[in-house]
Amino acid sequence: MGCYALLPLLVLSSVTGCCAVEEAQATPRAAQDAALRRFRRGWIWKQFFVPEEDPAPQIIGELKSDFDKGDFSIKYLLSGEGAGDVFEIDEYSGEVRTLKKLDREKKAFYILRAQAINRRSNQPVEPESEFIVKVQDINDNMPQFQNEPYVSIIPEMSPTGTTVMQVTATDADDPQYGNNAKLIYSIVQGEPYFSVEPKTGIIVTSMHDMDREAREKYFVIVQVKDMMGLSGGFSATTTVTVSLSDVNDNGPIFQHNHYSFAVPESAPVGTTVGRIKADDSDVGVNARMNYSLEEREGSGTFLIRTDPVTQEGVILLAKTLDYETKRQFFMAADAWNDHVDTRFLPYDEFRDRTHLKIVVQDVDEPPVFLLKVYEWKIHENMARGTTVGAVTARDSDAADNPVRYRIDKDTDVKKMFQIDPKNGTITVEKPLDRESAAWHNLTVTASEMKQSGLSSSVPVFVQVLDVNDNAPRFPREYRPYVCEGVQSGELVERISAVDKDEPPEGHQFYFTLVPEKRINPNFTLRDNQDNTASILTRRSSFTRQDRHQYLLPVVIADSGVPPLSSTTTVTITVCSCHPAGHCPTGGVEAFALTMGLSIQTLIGVLVCLLMATVLSILMLAVRRHKKHQQGESEEEENEPDPWEAASQKVLRYTEPGVEGDSGAGPPVPLRPHPRRKDRRQWRAEVAASIRLSLRQSCNIGPEDEVFRQFIQDRLFEADHDPYAPPFDCLRTYAFEGIGSSAGSLSSLESVATEVNAEQPRDPGPPFVRLTLWHGHTEEETNF
Repeated sequence: MGCYALLPLLVLSSVTGCCAVEEAQATPRAAQDAALRRFRRGWIWKQFFVPEEDPAPQIIGELKSDFDKGDFSIKYLLSGEGAGDVFEIDEYSGEVRTLKKLDREKKAFYILRAQAINRRSNQPVEPESEFIVKVQDINDNMPQFQNEPYVSIIPEMSPTGTTVMQVTATDADDPQYGNNAKLIYSIVQGEPYFSVEPKTGIIVTSMHDMDREAREKYFVIVQVKDMMGLSGGFSATTTVTVSLSDVNDNGPIFQHNHYSFAVPESAPVGTTVGRIKADDSDVGVNARMNYSLEEREGSGTFLIRTDPVTQEGVILLAKTLDYETKRQFFMAADAWNDHVDTRFLPYDEFRDRTHLKIVVQDVDEPPVFLLKVYEWKIHENMARGTTVGAVTARDSDAADNPVRYRIDKDTDVKKMFQIDPKNGTITVEKPLDRESAAWHNLTVTASEMKQSGLSSSVPVFVQVLDVNDNAPRFPREYRPYVCEGVQSGELVERISAVDKDEPPEGHQFYFTLVPEKRINPNFTLRDNQDNTASILTRRSSFTRQDRHQYLLPVVIADSGVPPLSSTTTVTITVCSCHPAGHCPTGGVEAFALTMGLSIQTLIGVLVCLLMATVLSILMLAVRRHKKHQQGESEEEENEPDPWEAASQKVLRYTEPGVEGDSGAGPPVPLRPHPRRKDRRQWRAEVAASIRLSLRQSCNIGPEDEVFRQFIQDRLFEADHDPYAPPFDCLRTYAFEGIGSSAGSLSSLESVATEVNAEQPRDPGPPFVRLTLWHGHTEEETNF
């Protein structure tokens, strides 16, 4: 390889941008003159024909710039085809070296570009130039026949020299360099029946008496050699199948008795594992193939199909693989023709068999959970730390790396559950409430405990089972009413209940009155045994004057284990109903009005009413106190009280002819004046009333009927308070006498009748005088 002549120096002119290459025919003197000749800003390097397959690294040339003074101020750069991969340059010396062996058959030459720059200024000192590195051919490729296998059909009894076919071989070596690619054909097998033309590879018959019945098929082995057949060259052979008036008398034949294939365990179903081919010297329909597989285990992991184009048997993956479960598969493959004609060949010879070995390759796989989905059940209200269940995953690889577990998803799920990262046990982090969430969906991830370990996830569903932890209650607030004059035993309200729990056999509610008030004189409660109860009247003649509302405590119990109960008070309002039984104010309408107002509004109204009441009482007390002080300053201490005197006045009747007051009725005293009451006692009563009002307003809600009853009681007391104005006064009534046909409307009629019965009267018109005390004034009226 090192015997090639060194080419003269090549000089590139930076001014013209051209390359000038001097050939090897120059004399030594001319080469010396060329070396001494200097061009301004020129390139100088040496060039070689690089033999292929030479070991690397190898120096193939050197780039030099006439600006290079040897002080390493020039930096050489290389670019182009193979720069940095196949070739490299020493940036200081400019030497170009190969980095790997070159193959001319892959690439015959490389076009490279060189550049020299100043290290300090980083500016080019020479324009970029282009040069070519040629790869010199050696005889390193053997000839190969093309379009194998060769099959030909010729008529039987063909004359000598009949062309059977032409075989063609090619050589990847350079045909322009030596004899490396010059081929010579010869017959190795097939004589004396066939011969081949040495340079063209055309096969012709050598005998004229070939008989199809005597021999149906001939296999002609043709050899080809390079280097014109000289020693040291390469050779190759091919088989040409020559059929005489072909019939299907040749069965399929596998090229190999054993085939081996490899497939990774992660390959999906349908992956092509490999191809096998059974050769048949026949052509056309007689060469059509069918393939079948016979597995020893009969697992059906693989299947085979015939490629309609190449007639190959394509082996496909039918099931997923697992390296840890089964690493090798052994099976037999059969090939046979579509059309069988037993006239020319026994039936057994139409079938061929080969053996297959398929190796499963290990692939790093993520951990595998034992179940695809985990579903557990747990009762609600279980204590923290209670075990819900455990997930299990293992590394299916041969290394069997340990795994760690974690719960994915949102933080709310993580607050409800906890998982042991080592064994996958899931526990309750805080008690669960079925009424809040009956199902919890978790995603558990298992990761290999190694660097860049794989991971896999599995869904986990947790169902929260119900326990009896909610007491039954009314579905809404009942506001029943009872009409005045209702009869005993009539339905007041039908009540029902609801429960947040969900017992397996459904709800069963029981309704009773509270034990201490089970015998109620006004109402009774009847359990209808269908999760409802009826409130019935126990007596008749309810009146609003007797009582405005009734409170009925009702106990509702469920059938859970353990059973739970709740007590709710039902407020029953007495209403003056319409004839049709509708309560316009005391029943549903009052309830709707109450529900329409918010609690804050009712409290505000209550406070305003209380403040107004207190202020009114205080102002009245102050006014009375001032009036009392003013009256004492104007009157003498021994002066009789006009109110006290007025209270001693009597109503007298006077008629003509009646002397004195013997006929008058008994005296009727008036109410005493409020000032006669002790002021200290009155102030104490006012203070007690204020305290009672405030205390009851704090203990009873504004929407409660007790509060409204309290307000009505206070109003009733104010209306009937004898010490509150206005005070009593006497009204005048006229007695028309016995002779009046209309009679008398006065309550004094009986008194007048008794007077007339005792003393005879003048039959003239009756006369009655009524004396009325009103305040401090005495008035008389004559009739």
